[in-house]
Amino acid sequence: MQITVTFRHMDAVEDFKKYVEEKVARVKKYIDRPIEANVVLSVEKHRNIADISLVANRIVIKGKEETDNMYSSIDLVMDKIERQLRKYKERLKKHKTINSDLGDLSGRINVLTADSLEGGGEPKVIRSENLSIKPMFVEEAAMQLESSNYDFWVFTNASSEKVNVIYRRRDGNYGLIEPEY
Repeated sequence: MQITVTFRHMDAVEDFKKYVEEKVARVKKYIDRPIEANVVLSVEKHRNIADISLVANRIVIKGKEETDNMYSSIDLVMDKIERQLRKYKERLKKHKTINSDLGDLSGRINVLTADSLEGGGEPKVIRSENLSIKPMFVEEAAMQLESSNYDFWVFTNASSEKVNVIYRRRDGNYGLIEPEY
């Protein structure tokens, strides 16, 4: 497990670093594979903010909490992350494991973002991003989308073996785009 602790607007305190490492080590019981944890501890006026991002086993889980005490911020954000991991593990138990023959479906797709039309001309590509398409069930993709800052998630549906897109709707629900060939 690789844990990176960053201090912003505060001195690096070894006690906080040890405390974070102990707390993050507890999530190993939910995840089989090695994980990477990025922890940012910051102070803004009287607020102590703990922001944690875990990357493990094809998922990204993020949490952020702020209180008057750094230890309680760390405790609250780790409770939030543990809840998300428990929820993820329960969803995995409900589904069959993905067969090893689906491993070759994890291709890559190129996502392009275009800015608005300028003077009626063609849209201009302002950013290109390579995404890895992983086979997963719709519920797993919804959980990934829920824990990310993205508005959509591209994945290979493990049951239909087709590329799908799940997205956030304005009403708070999720929409699913399934192609017809």
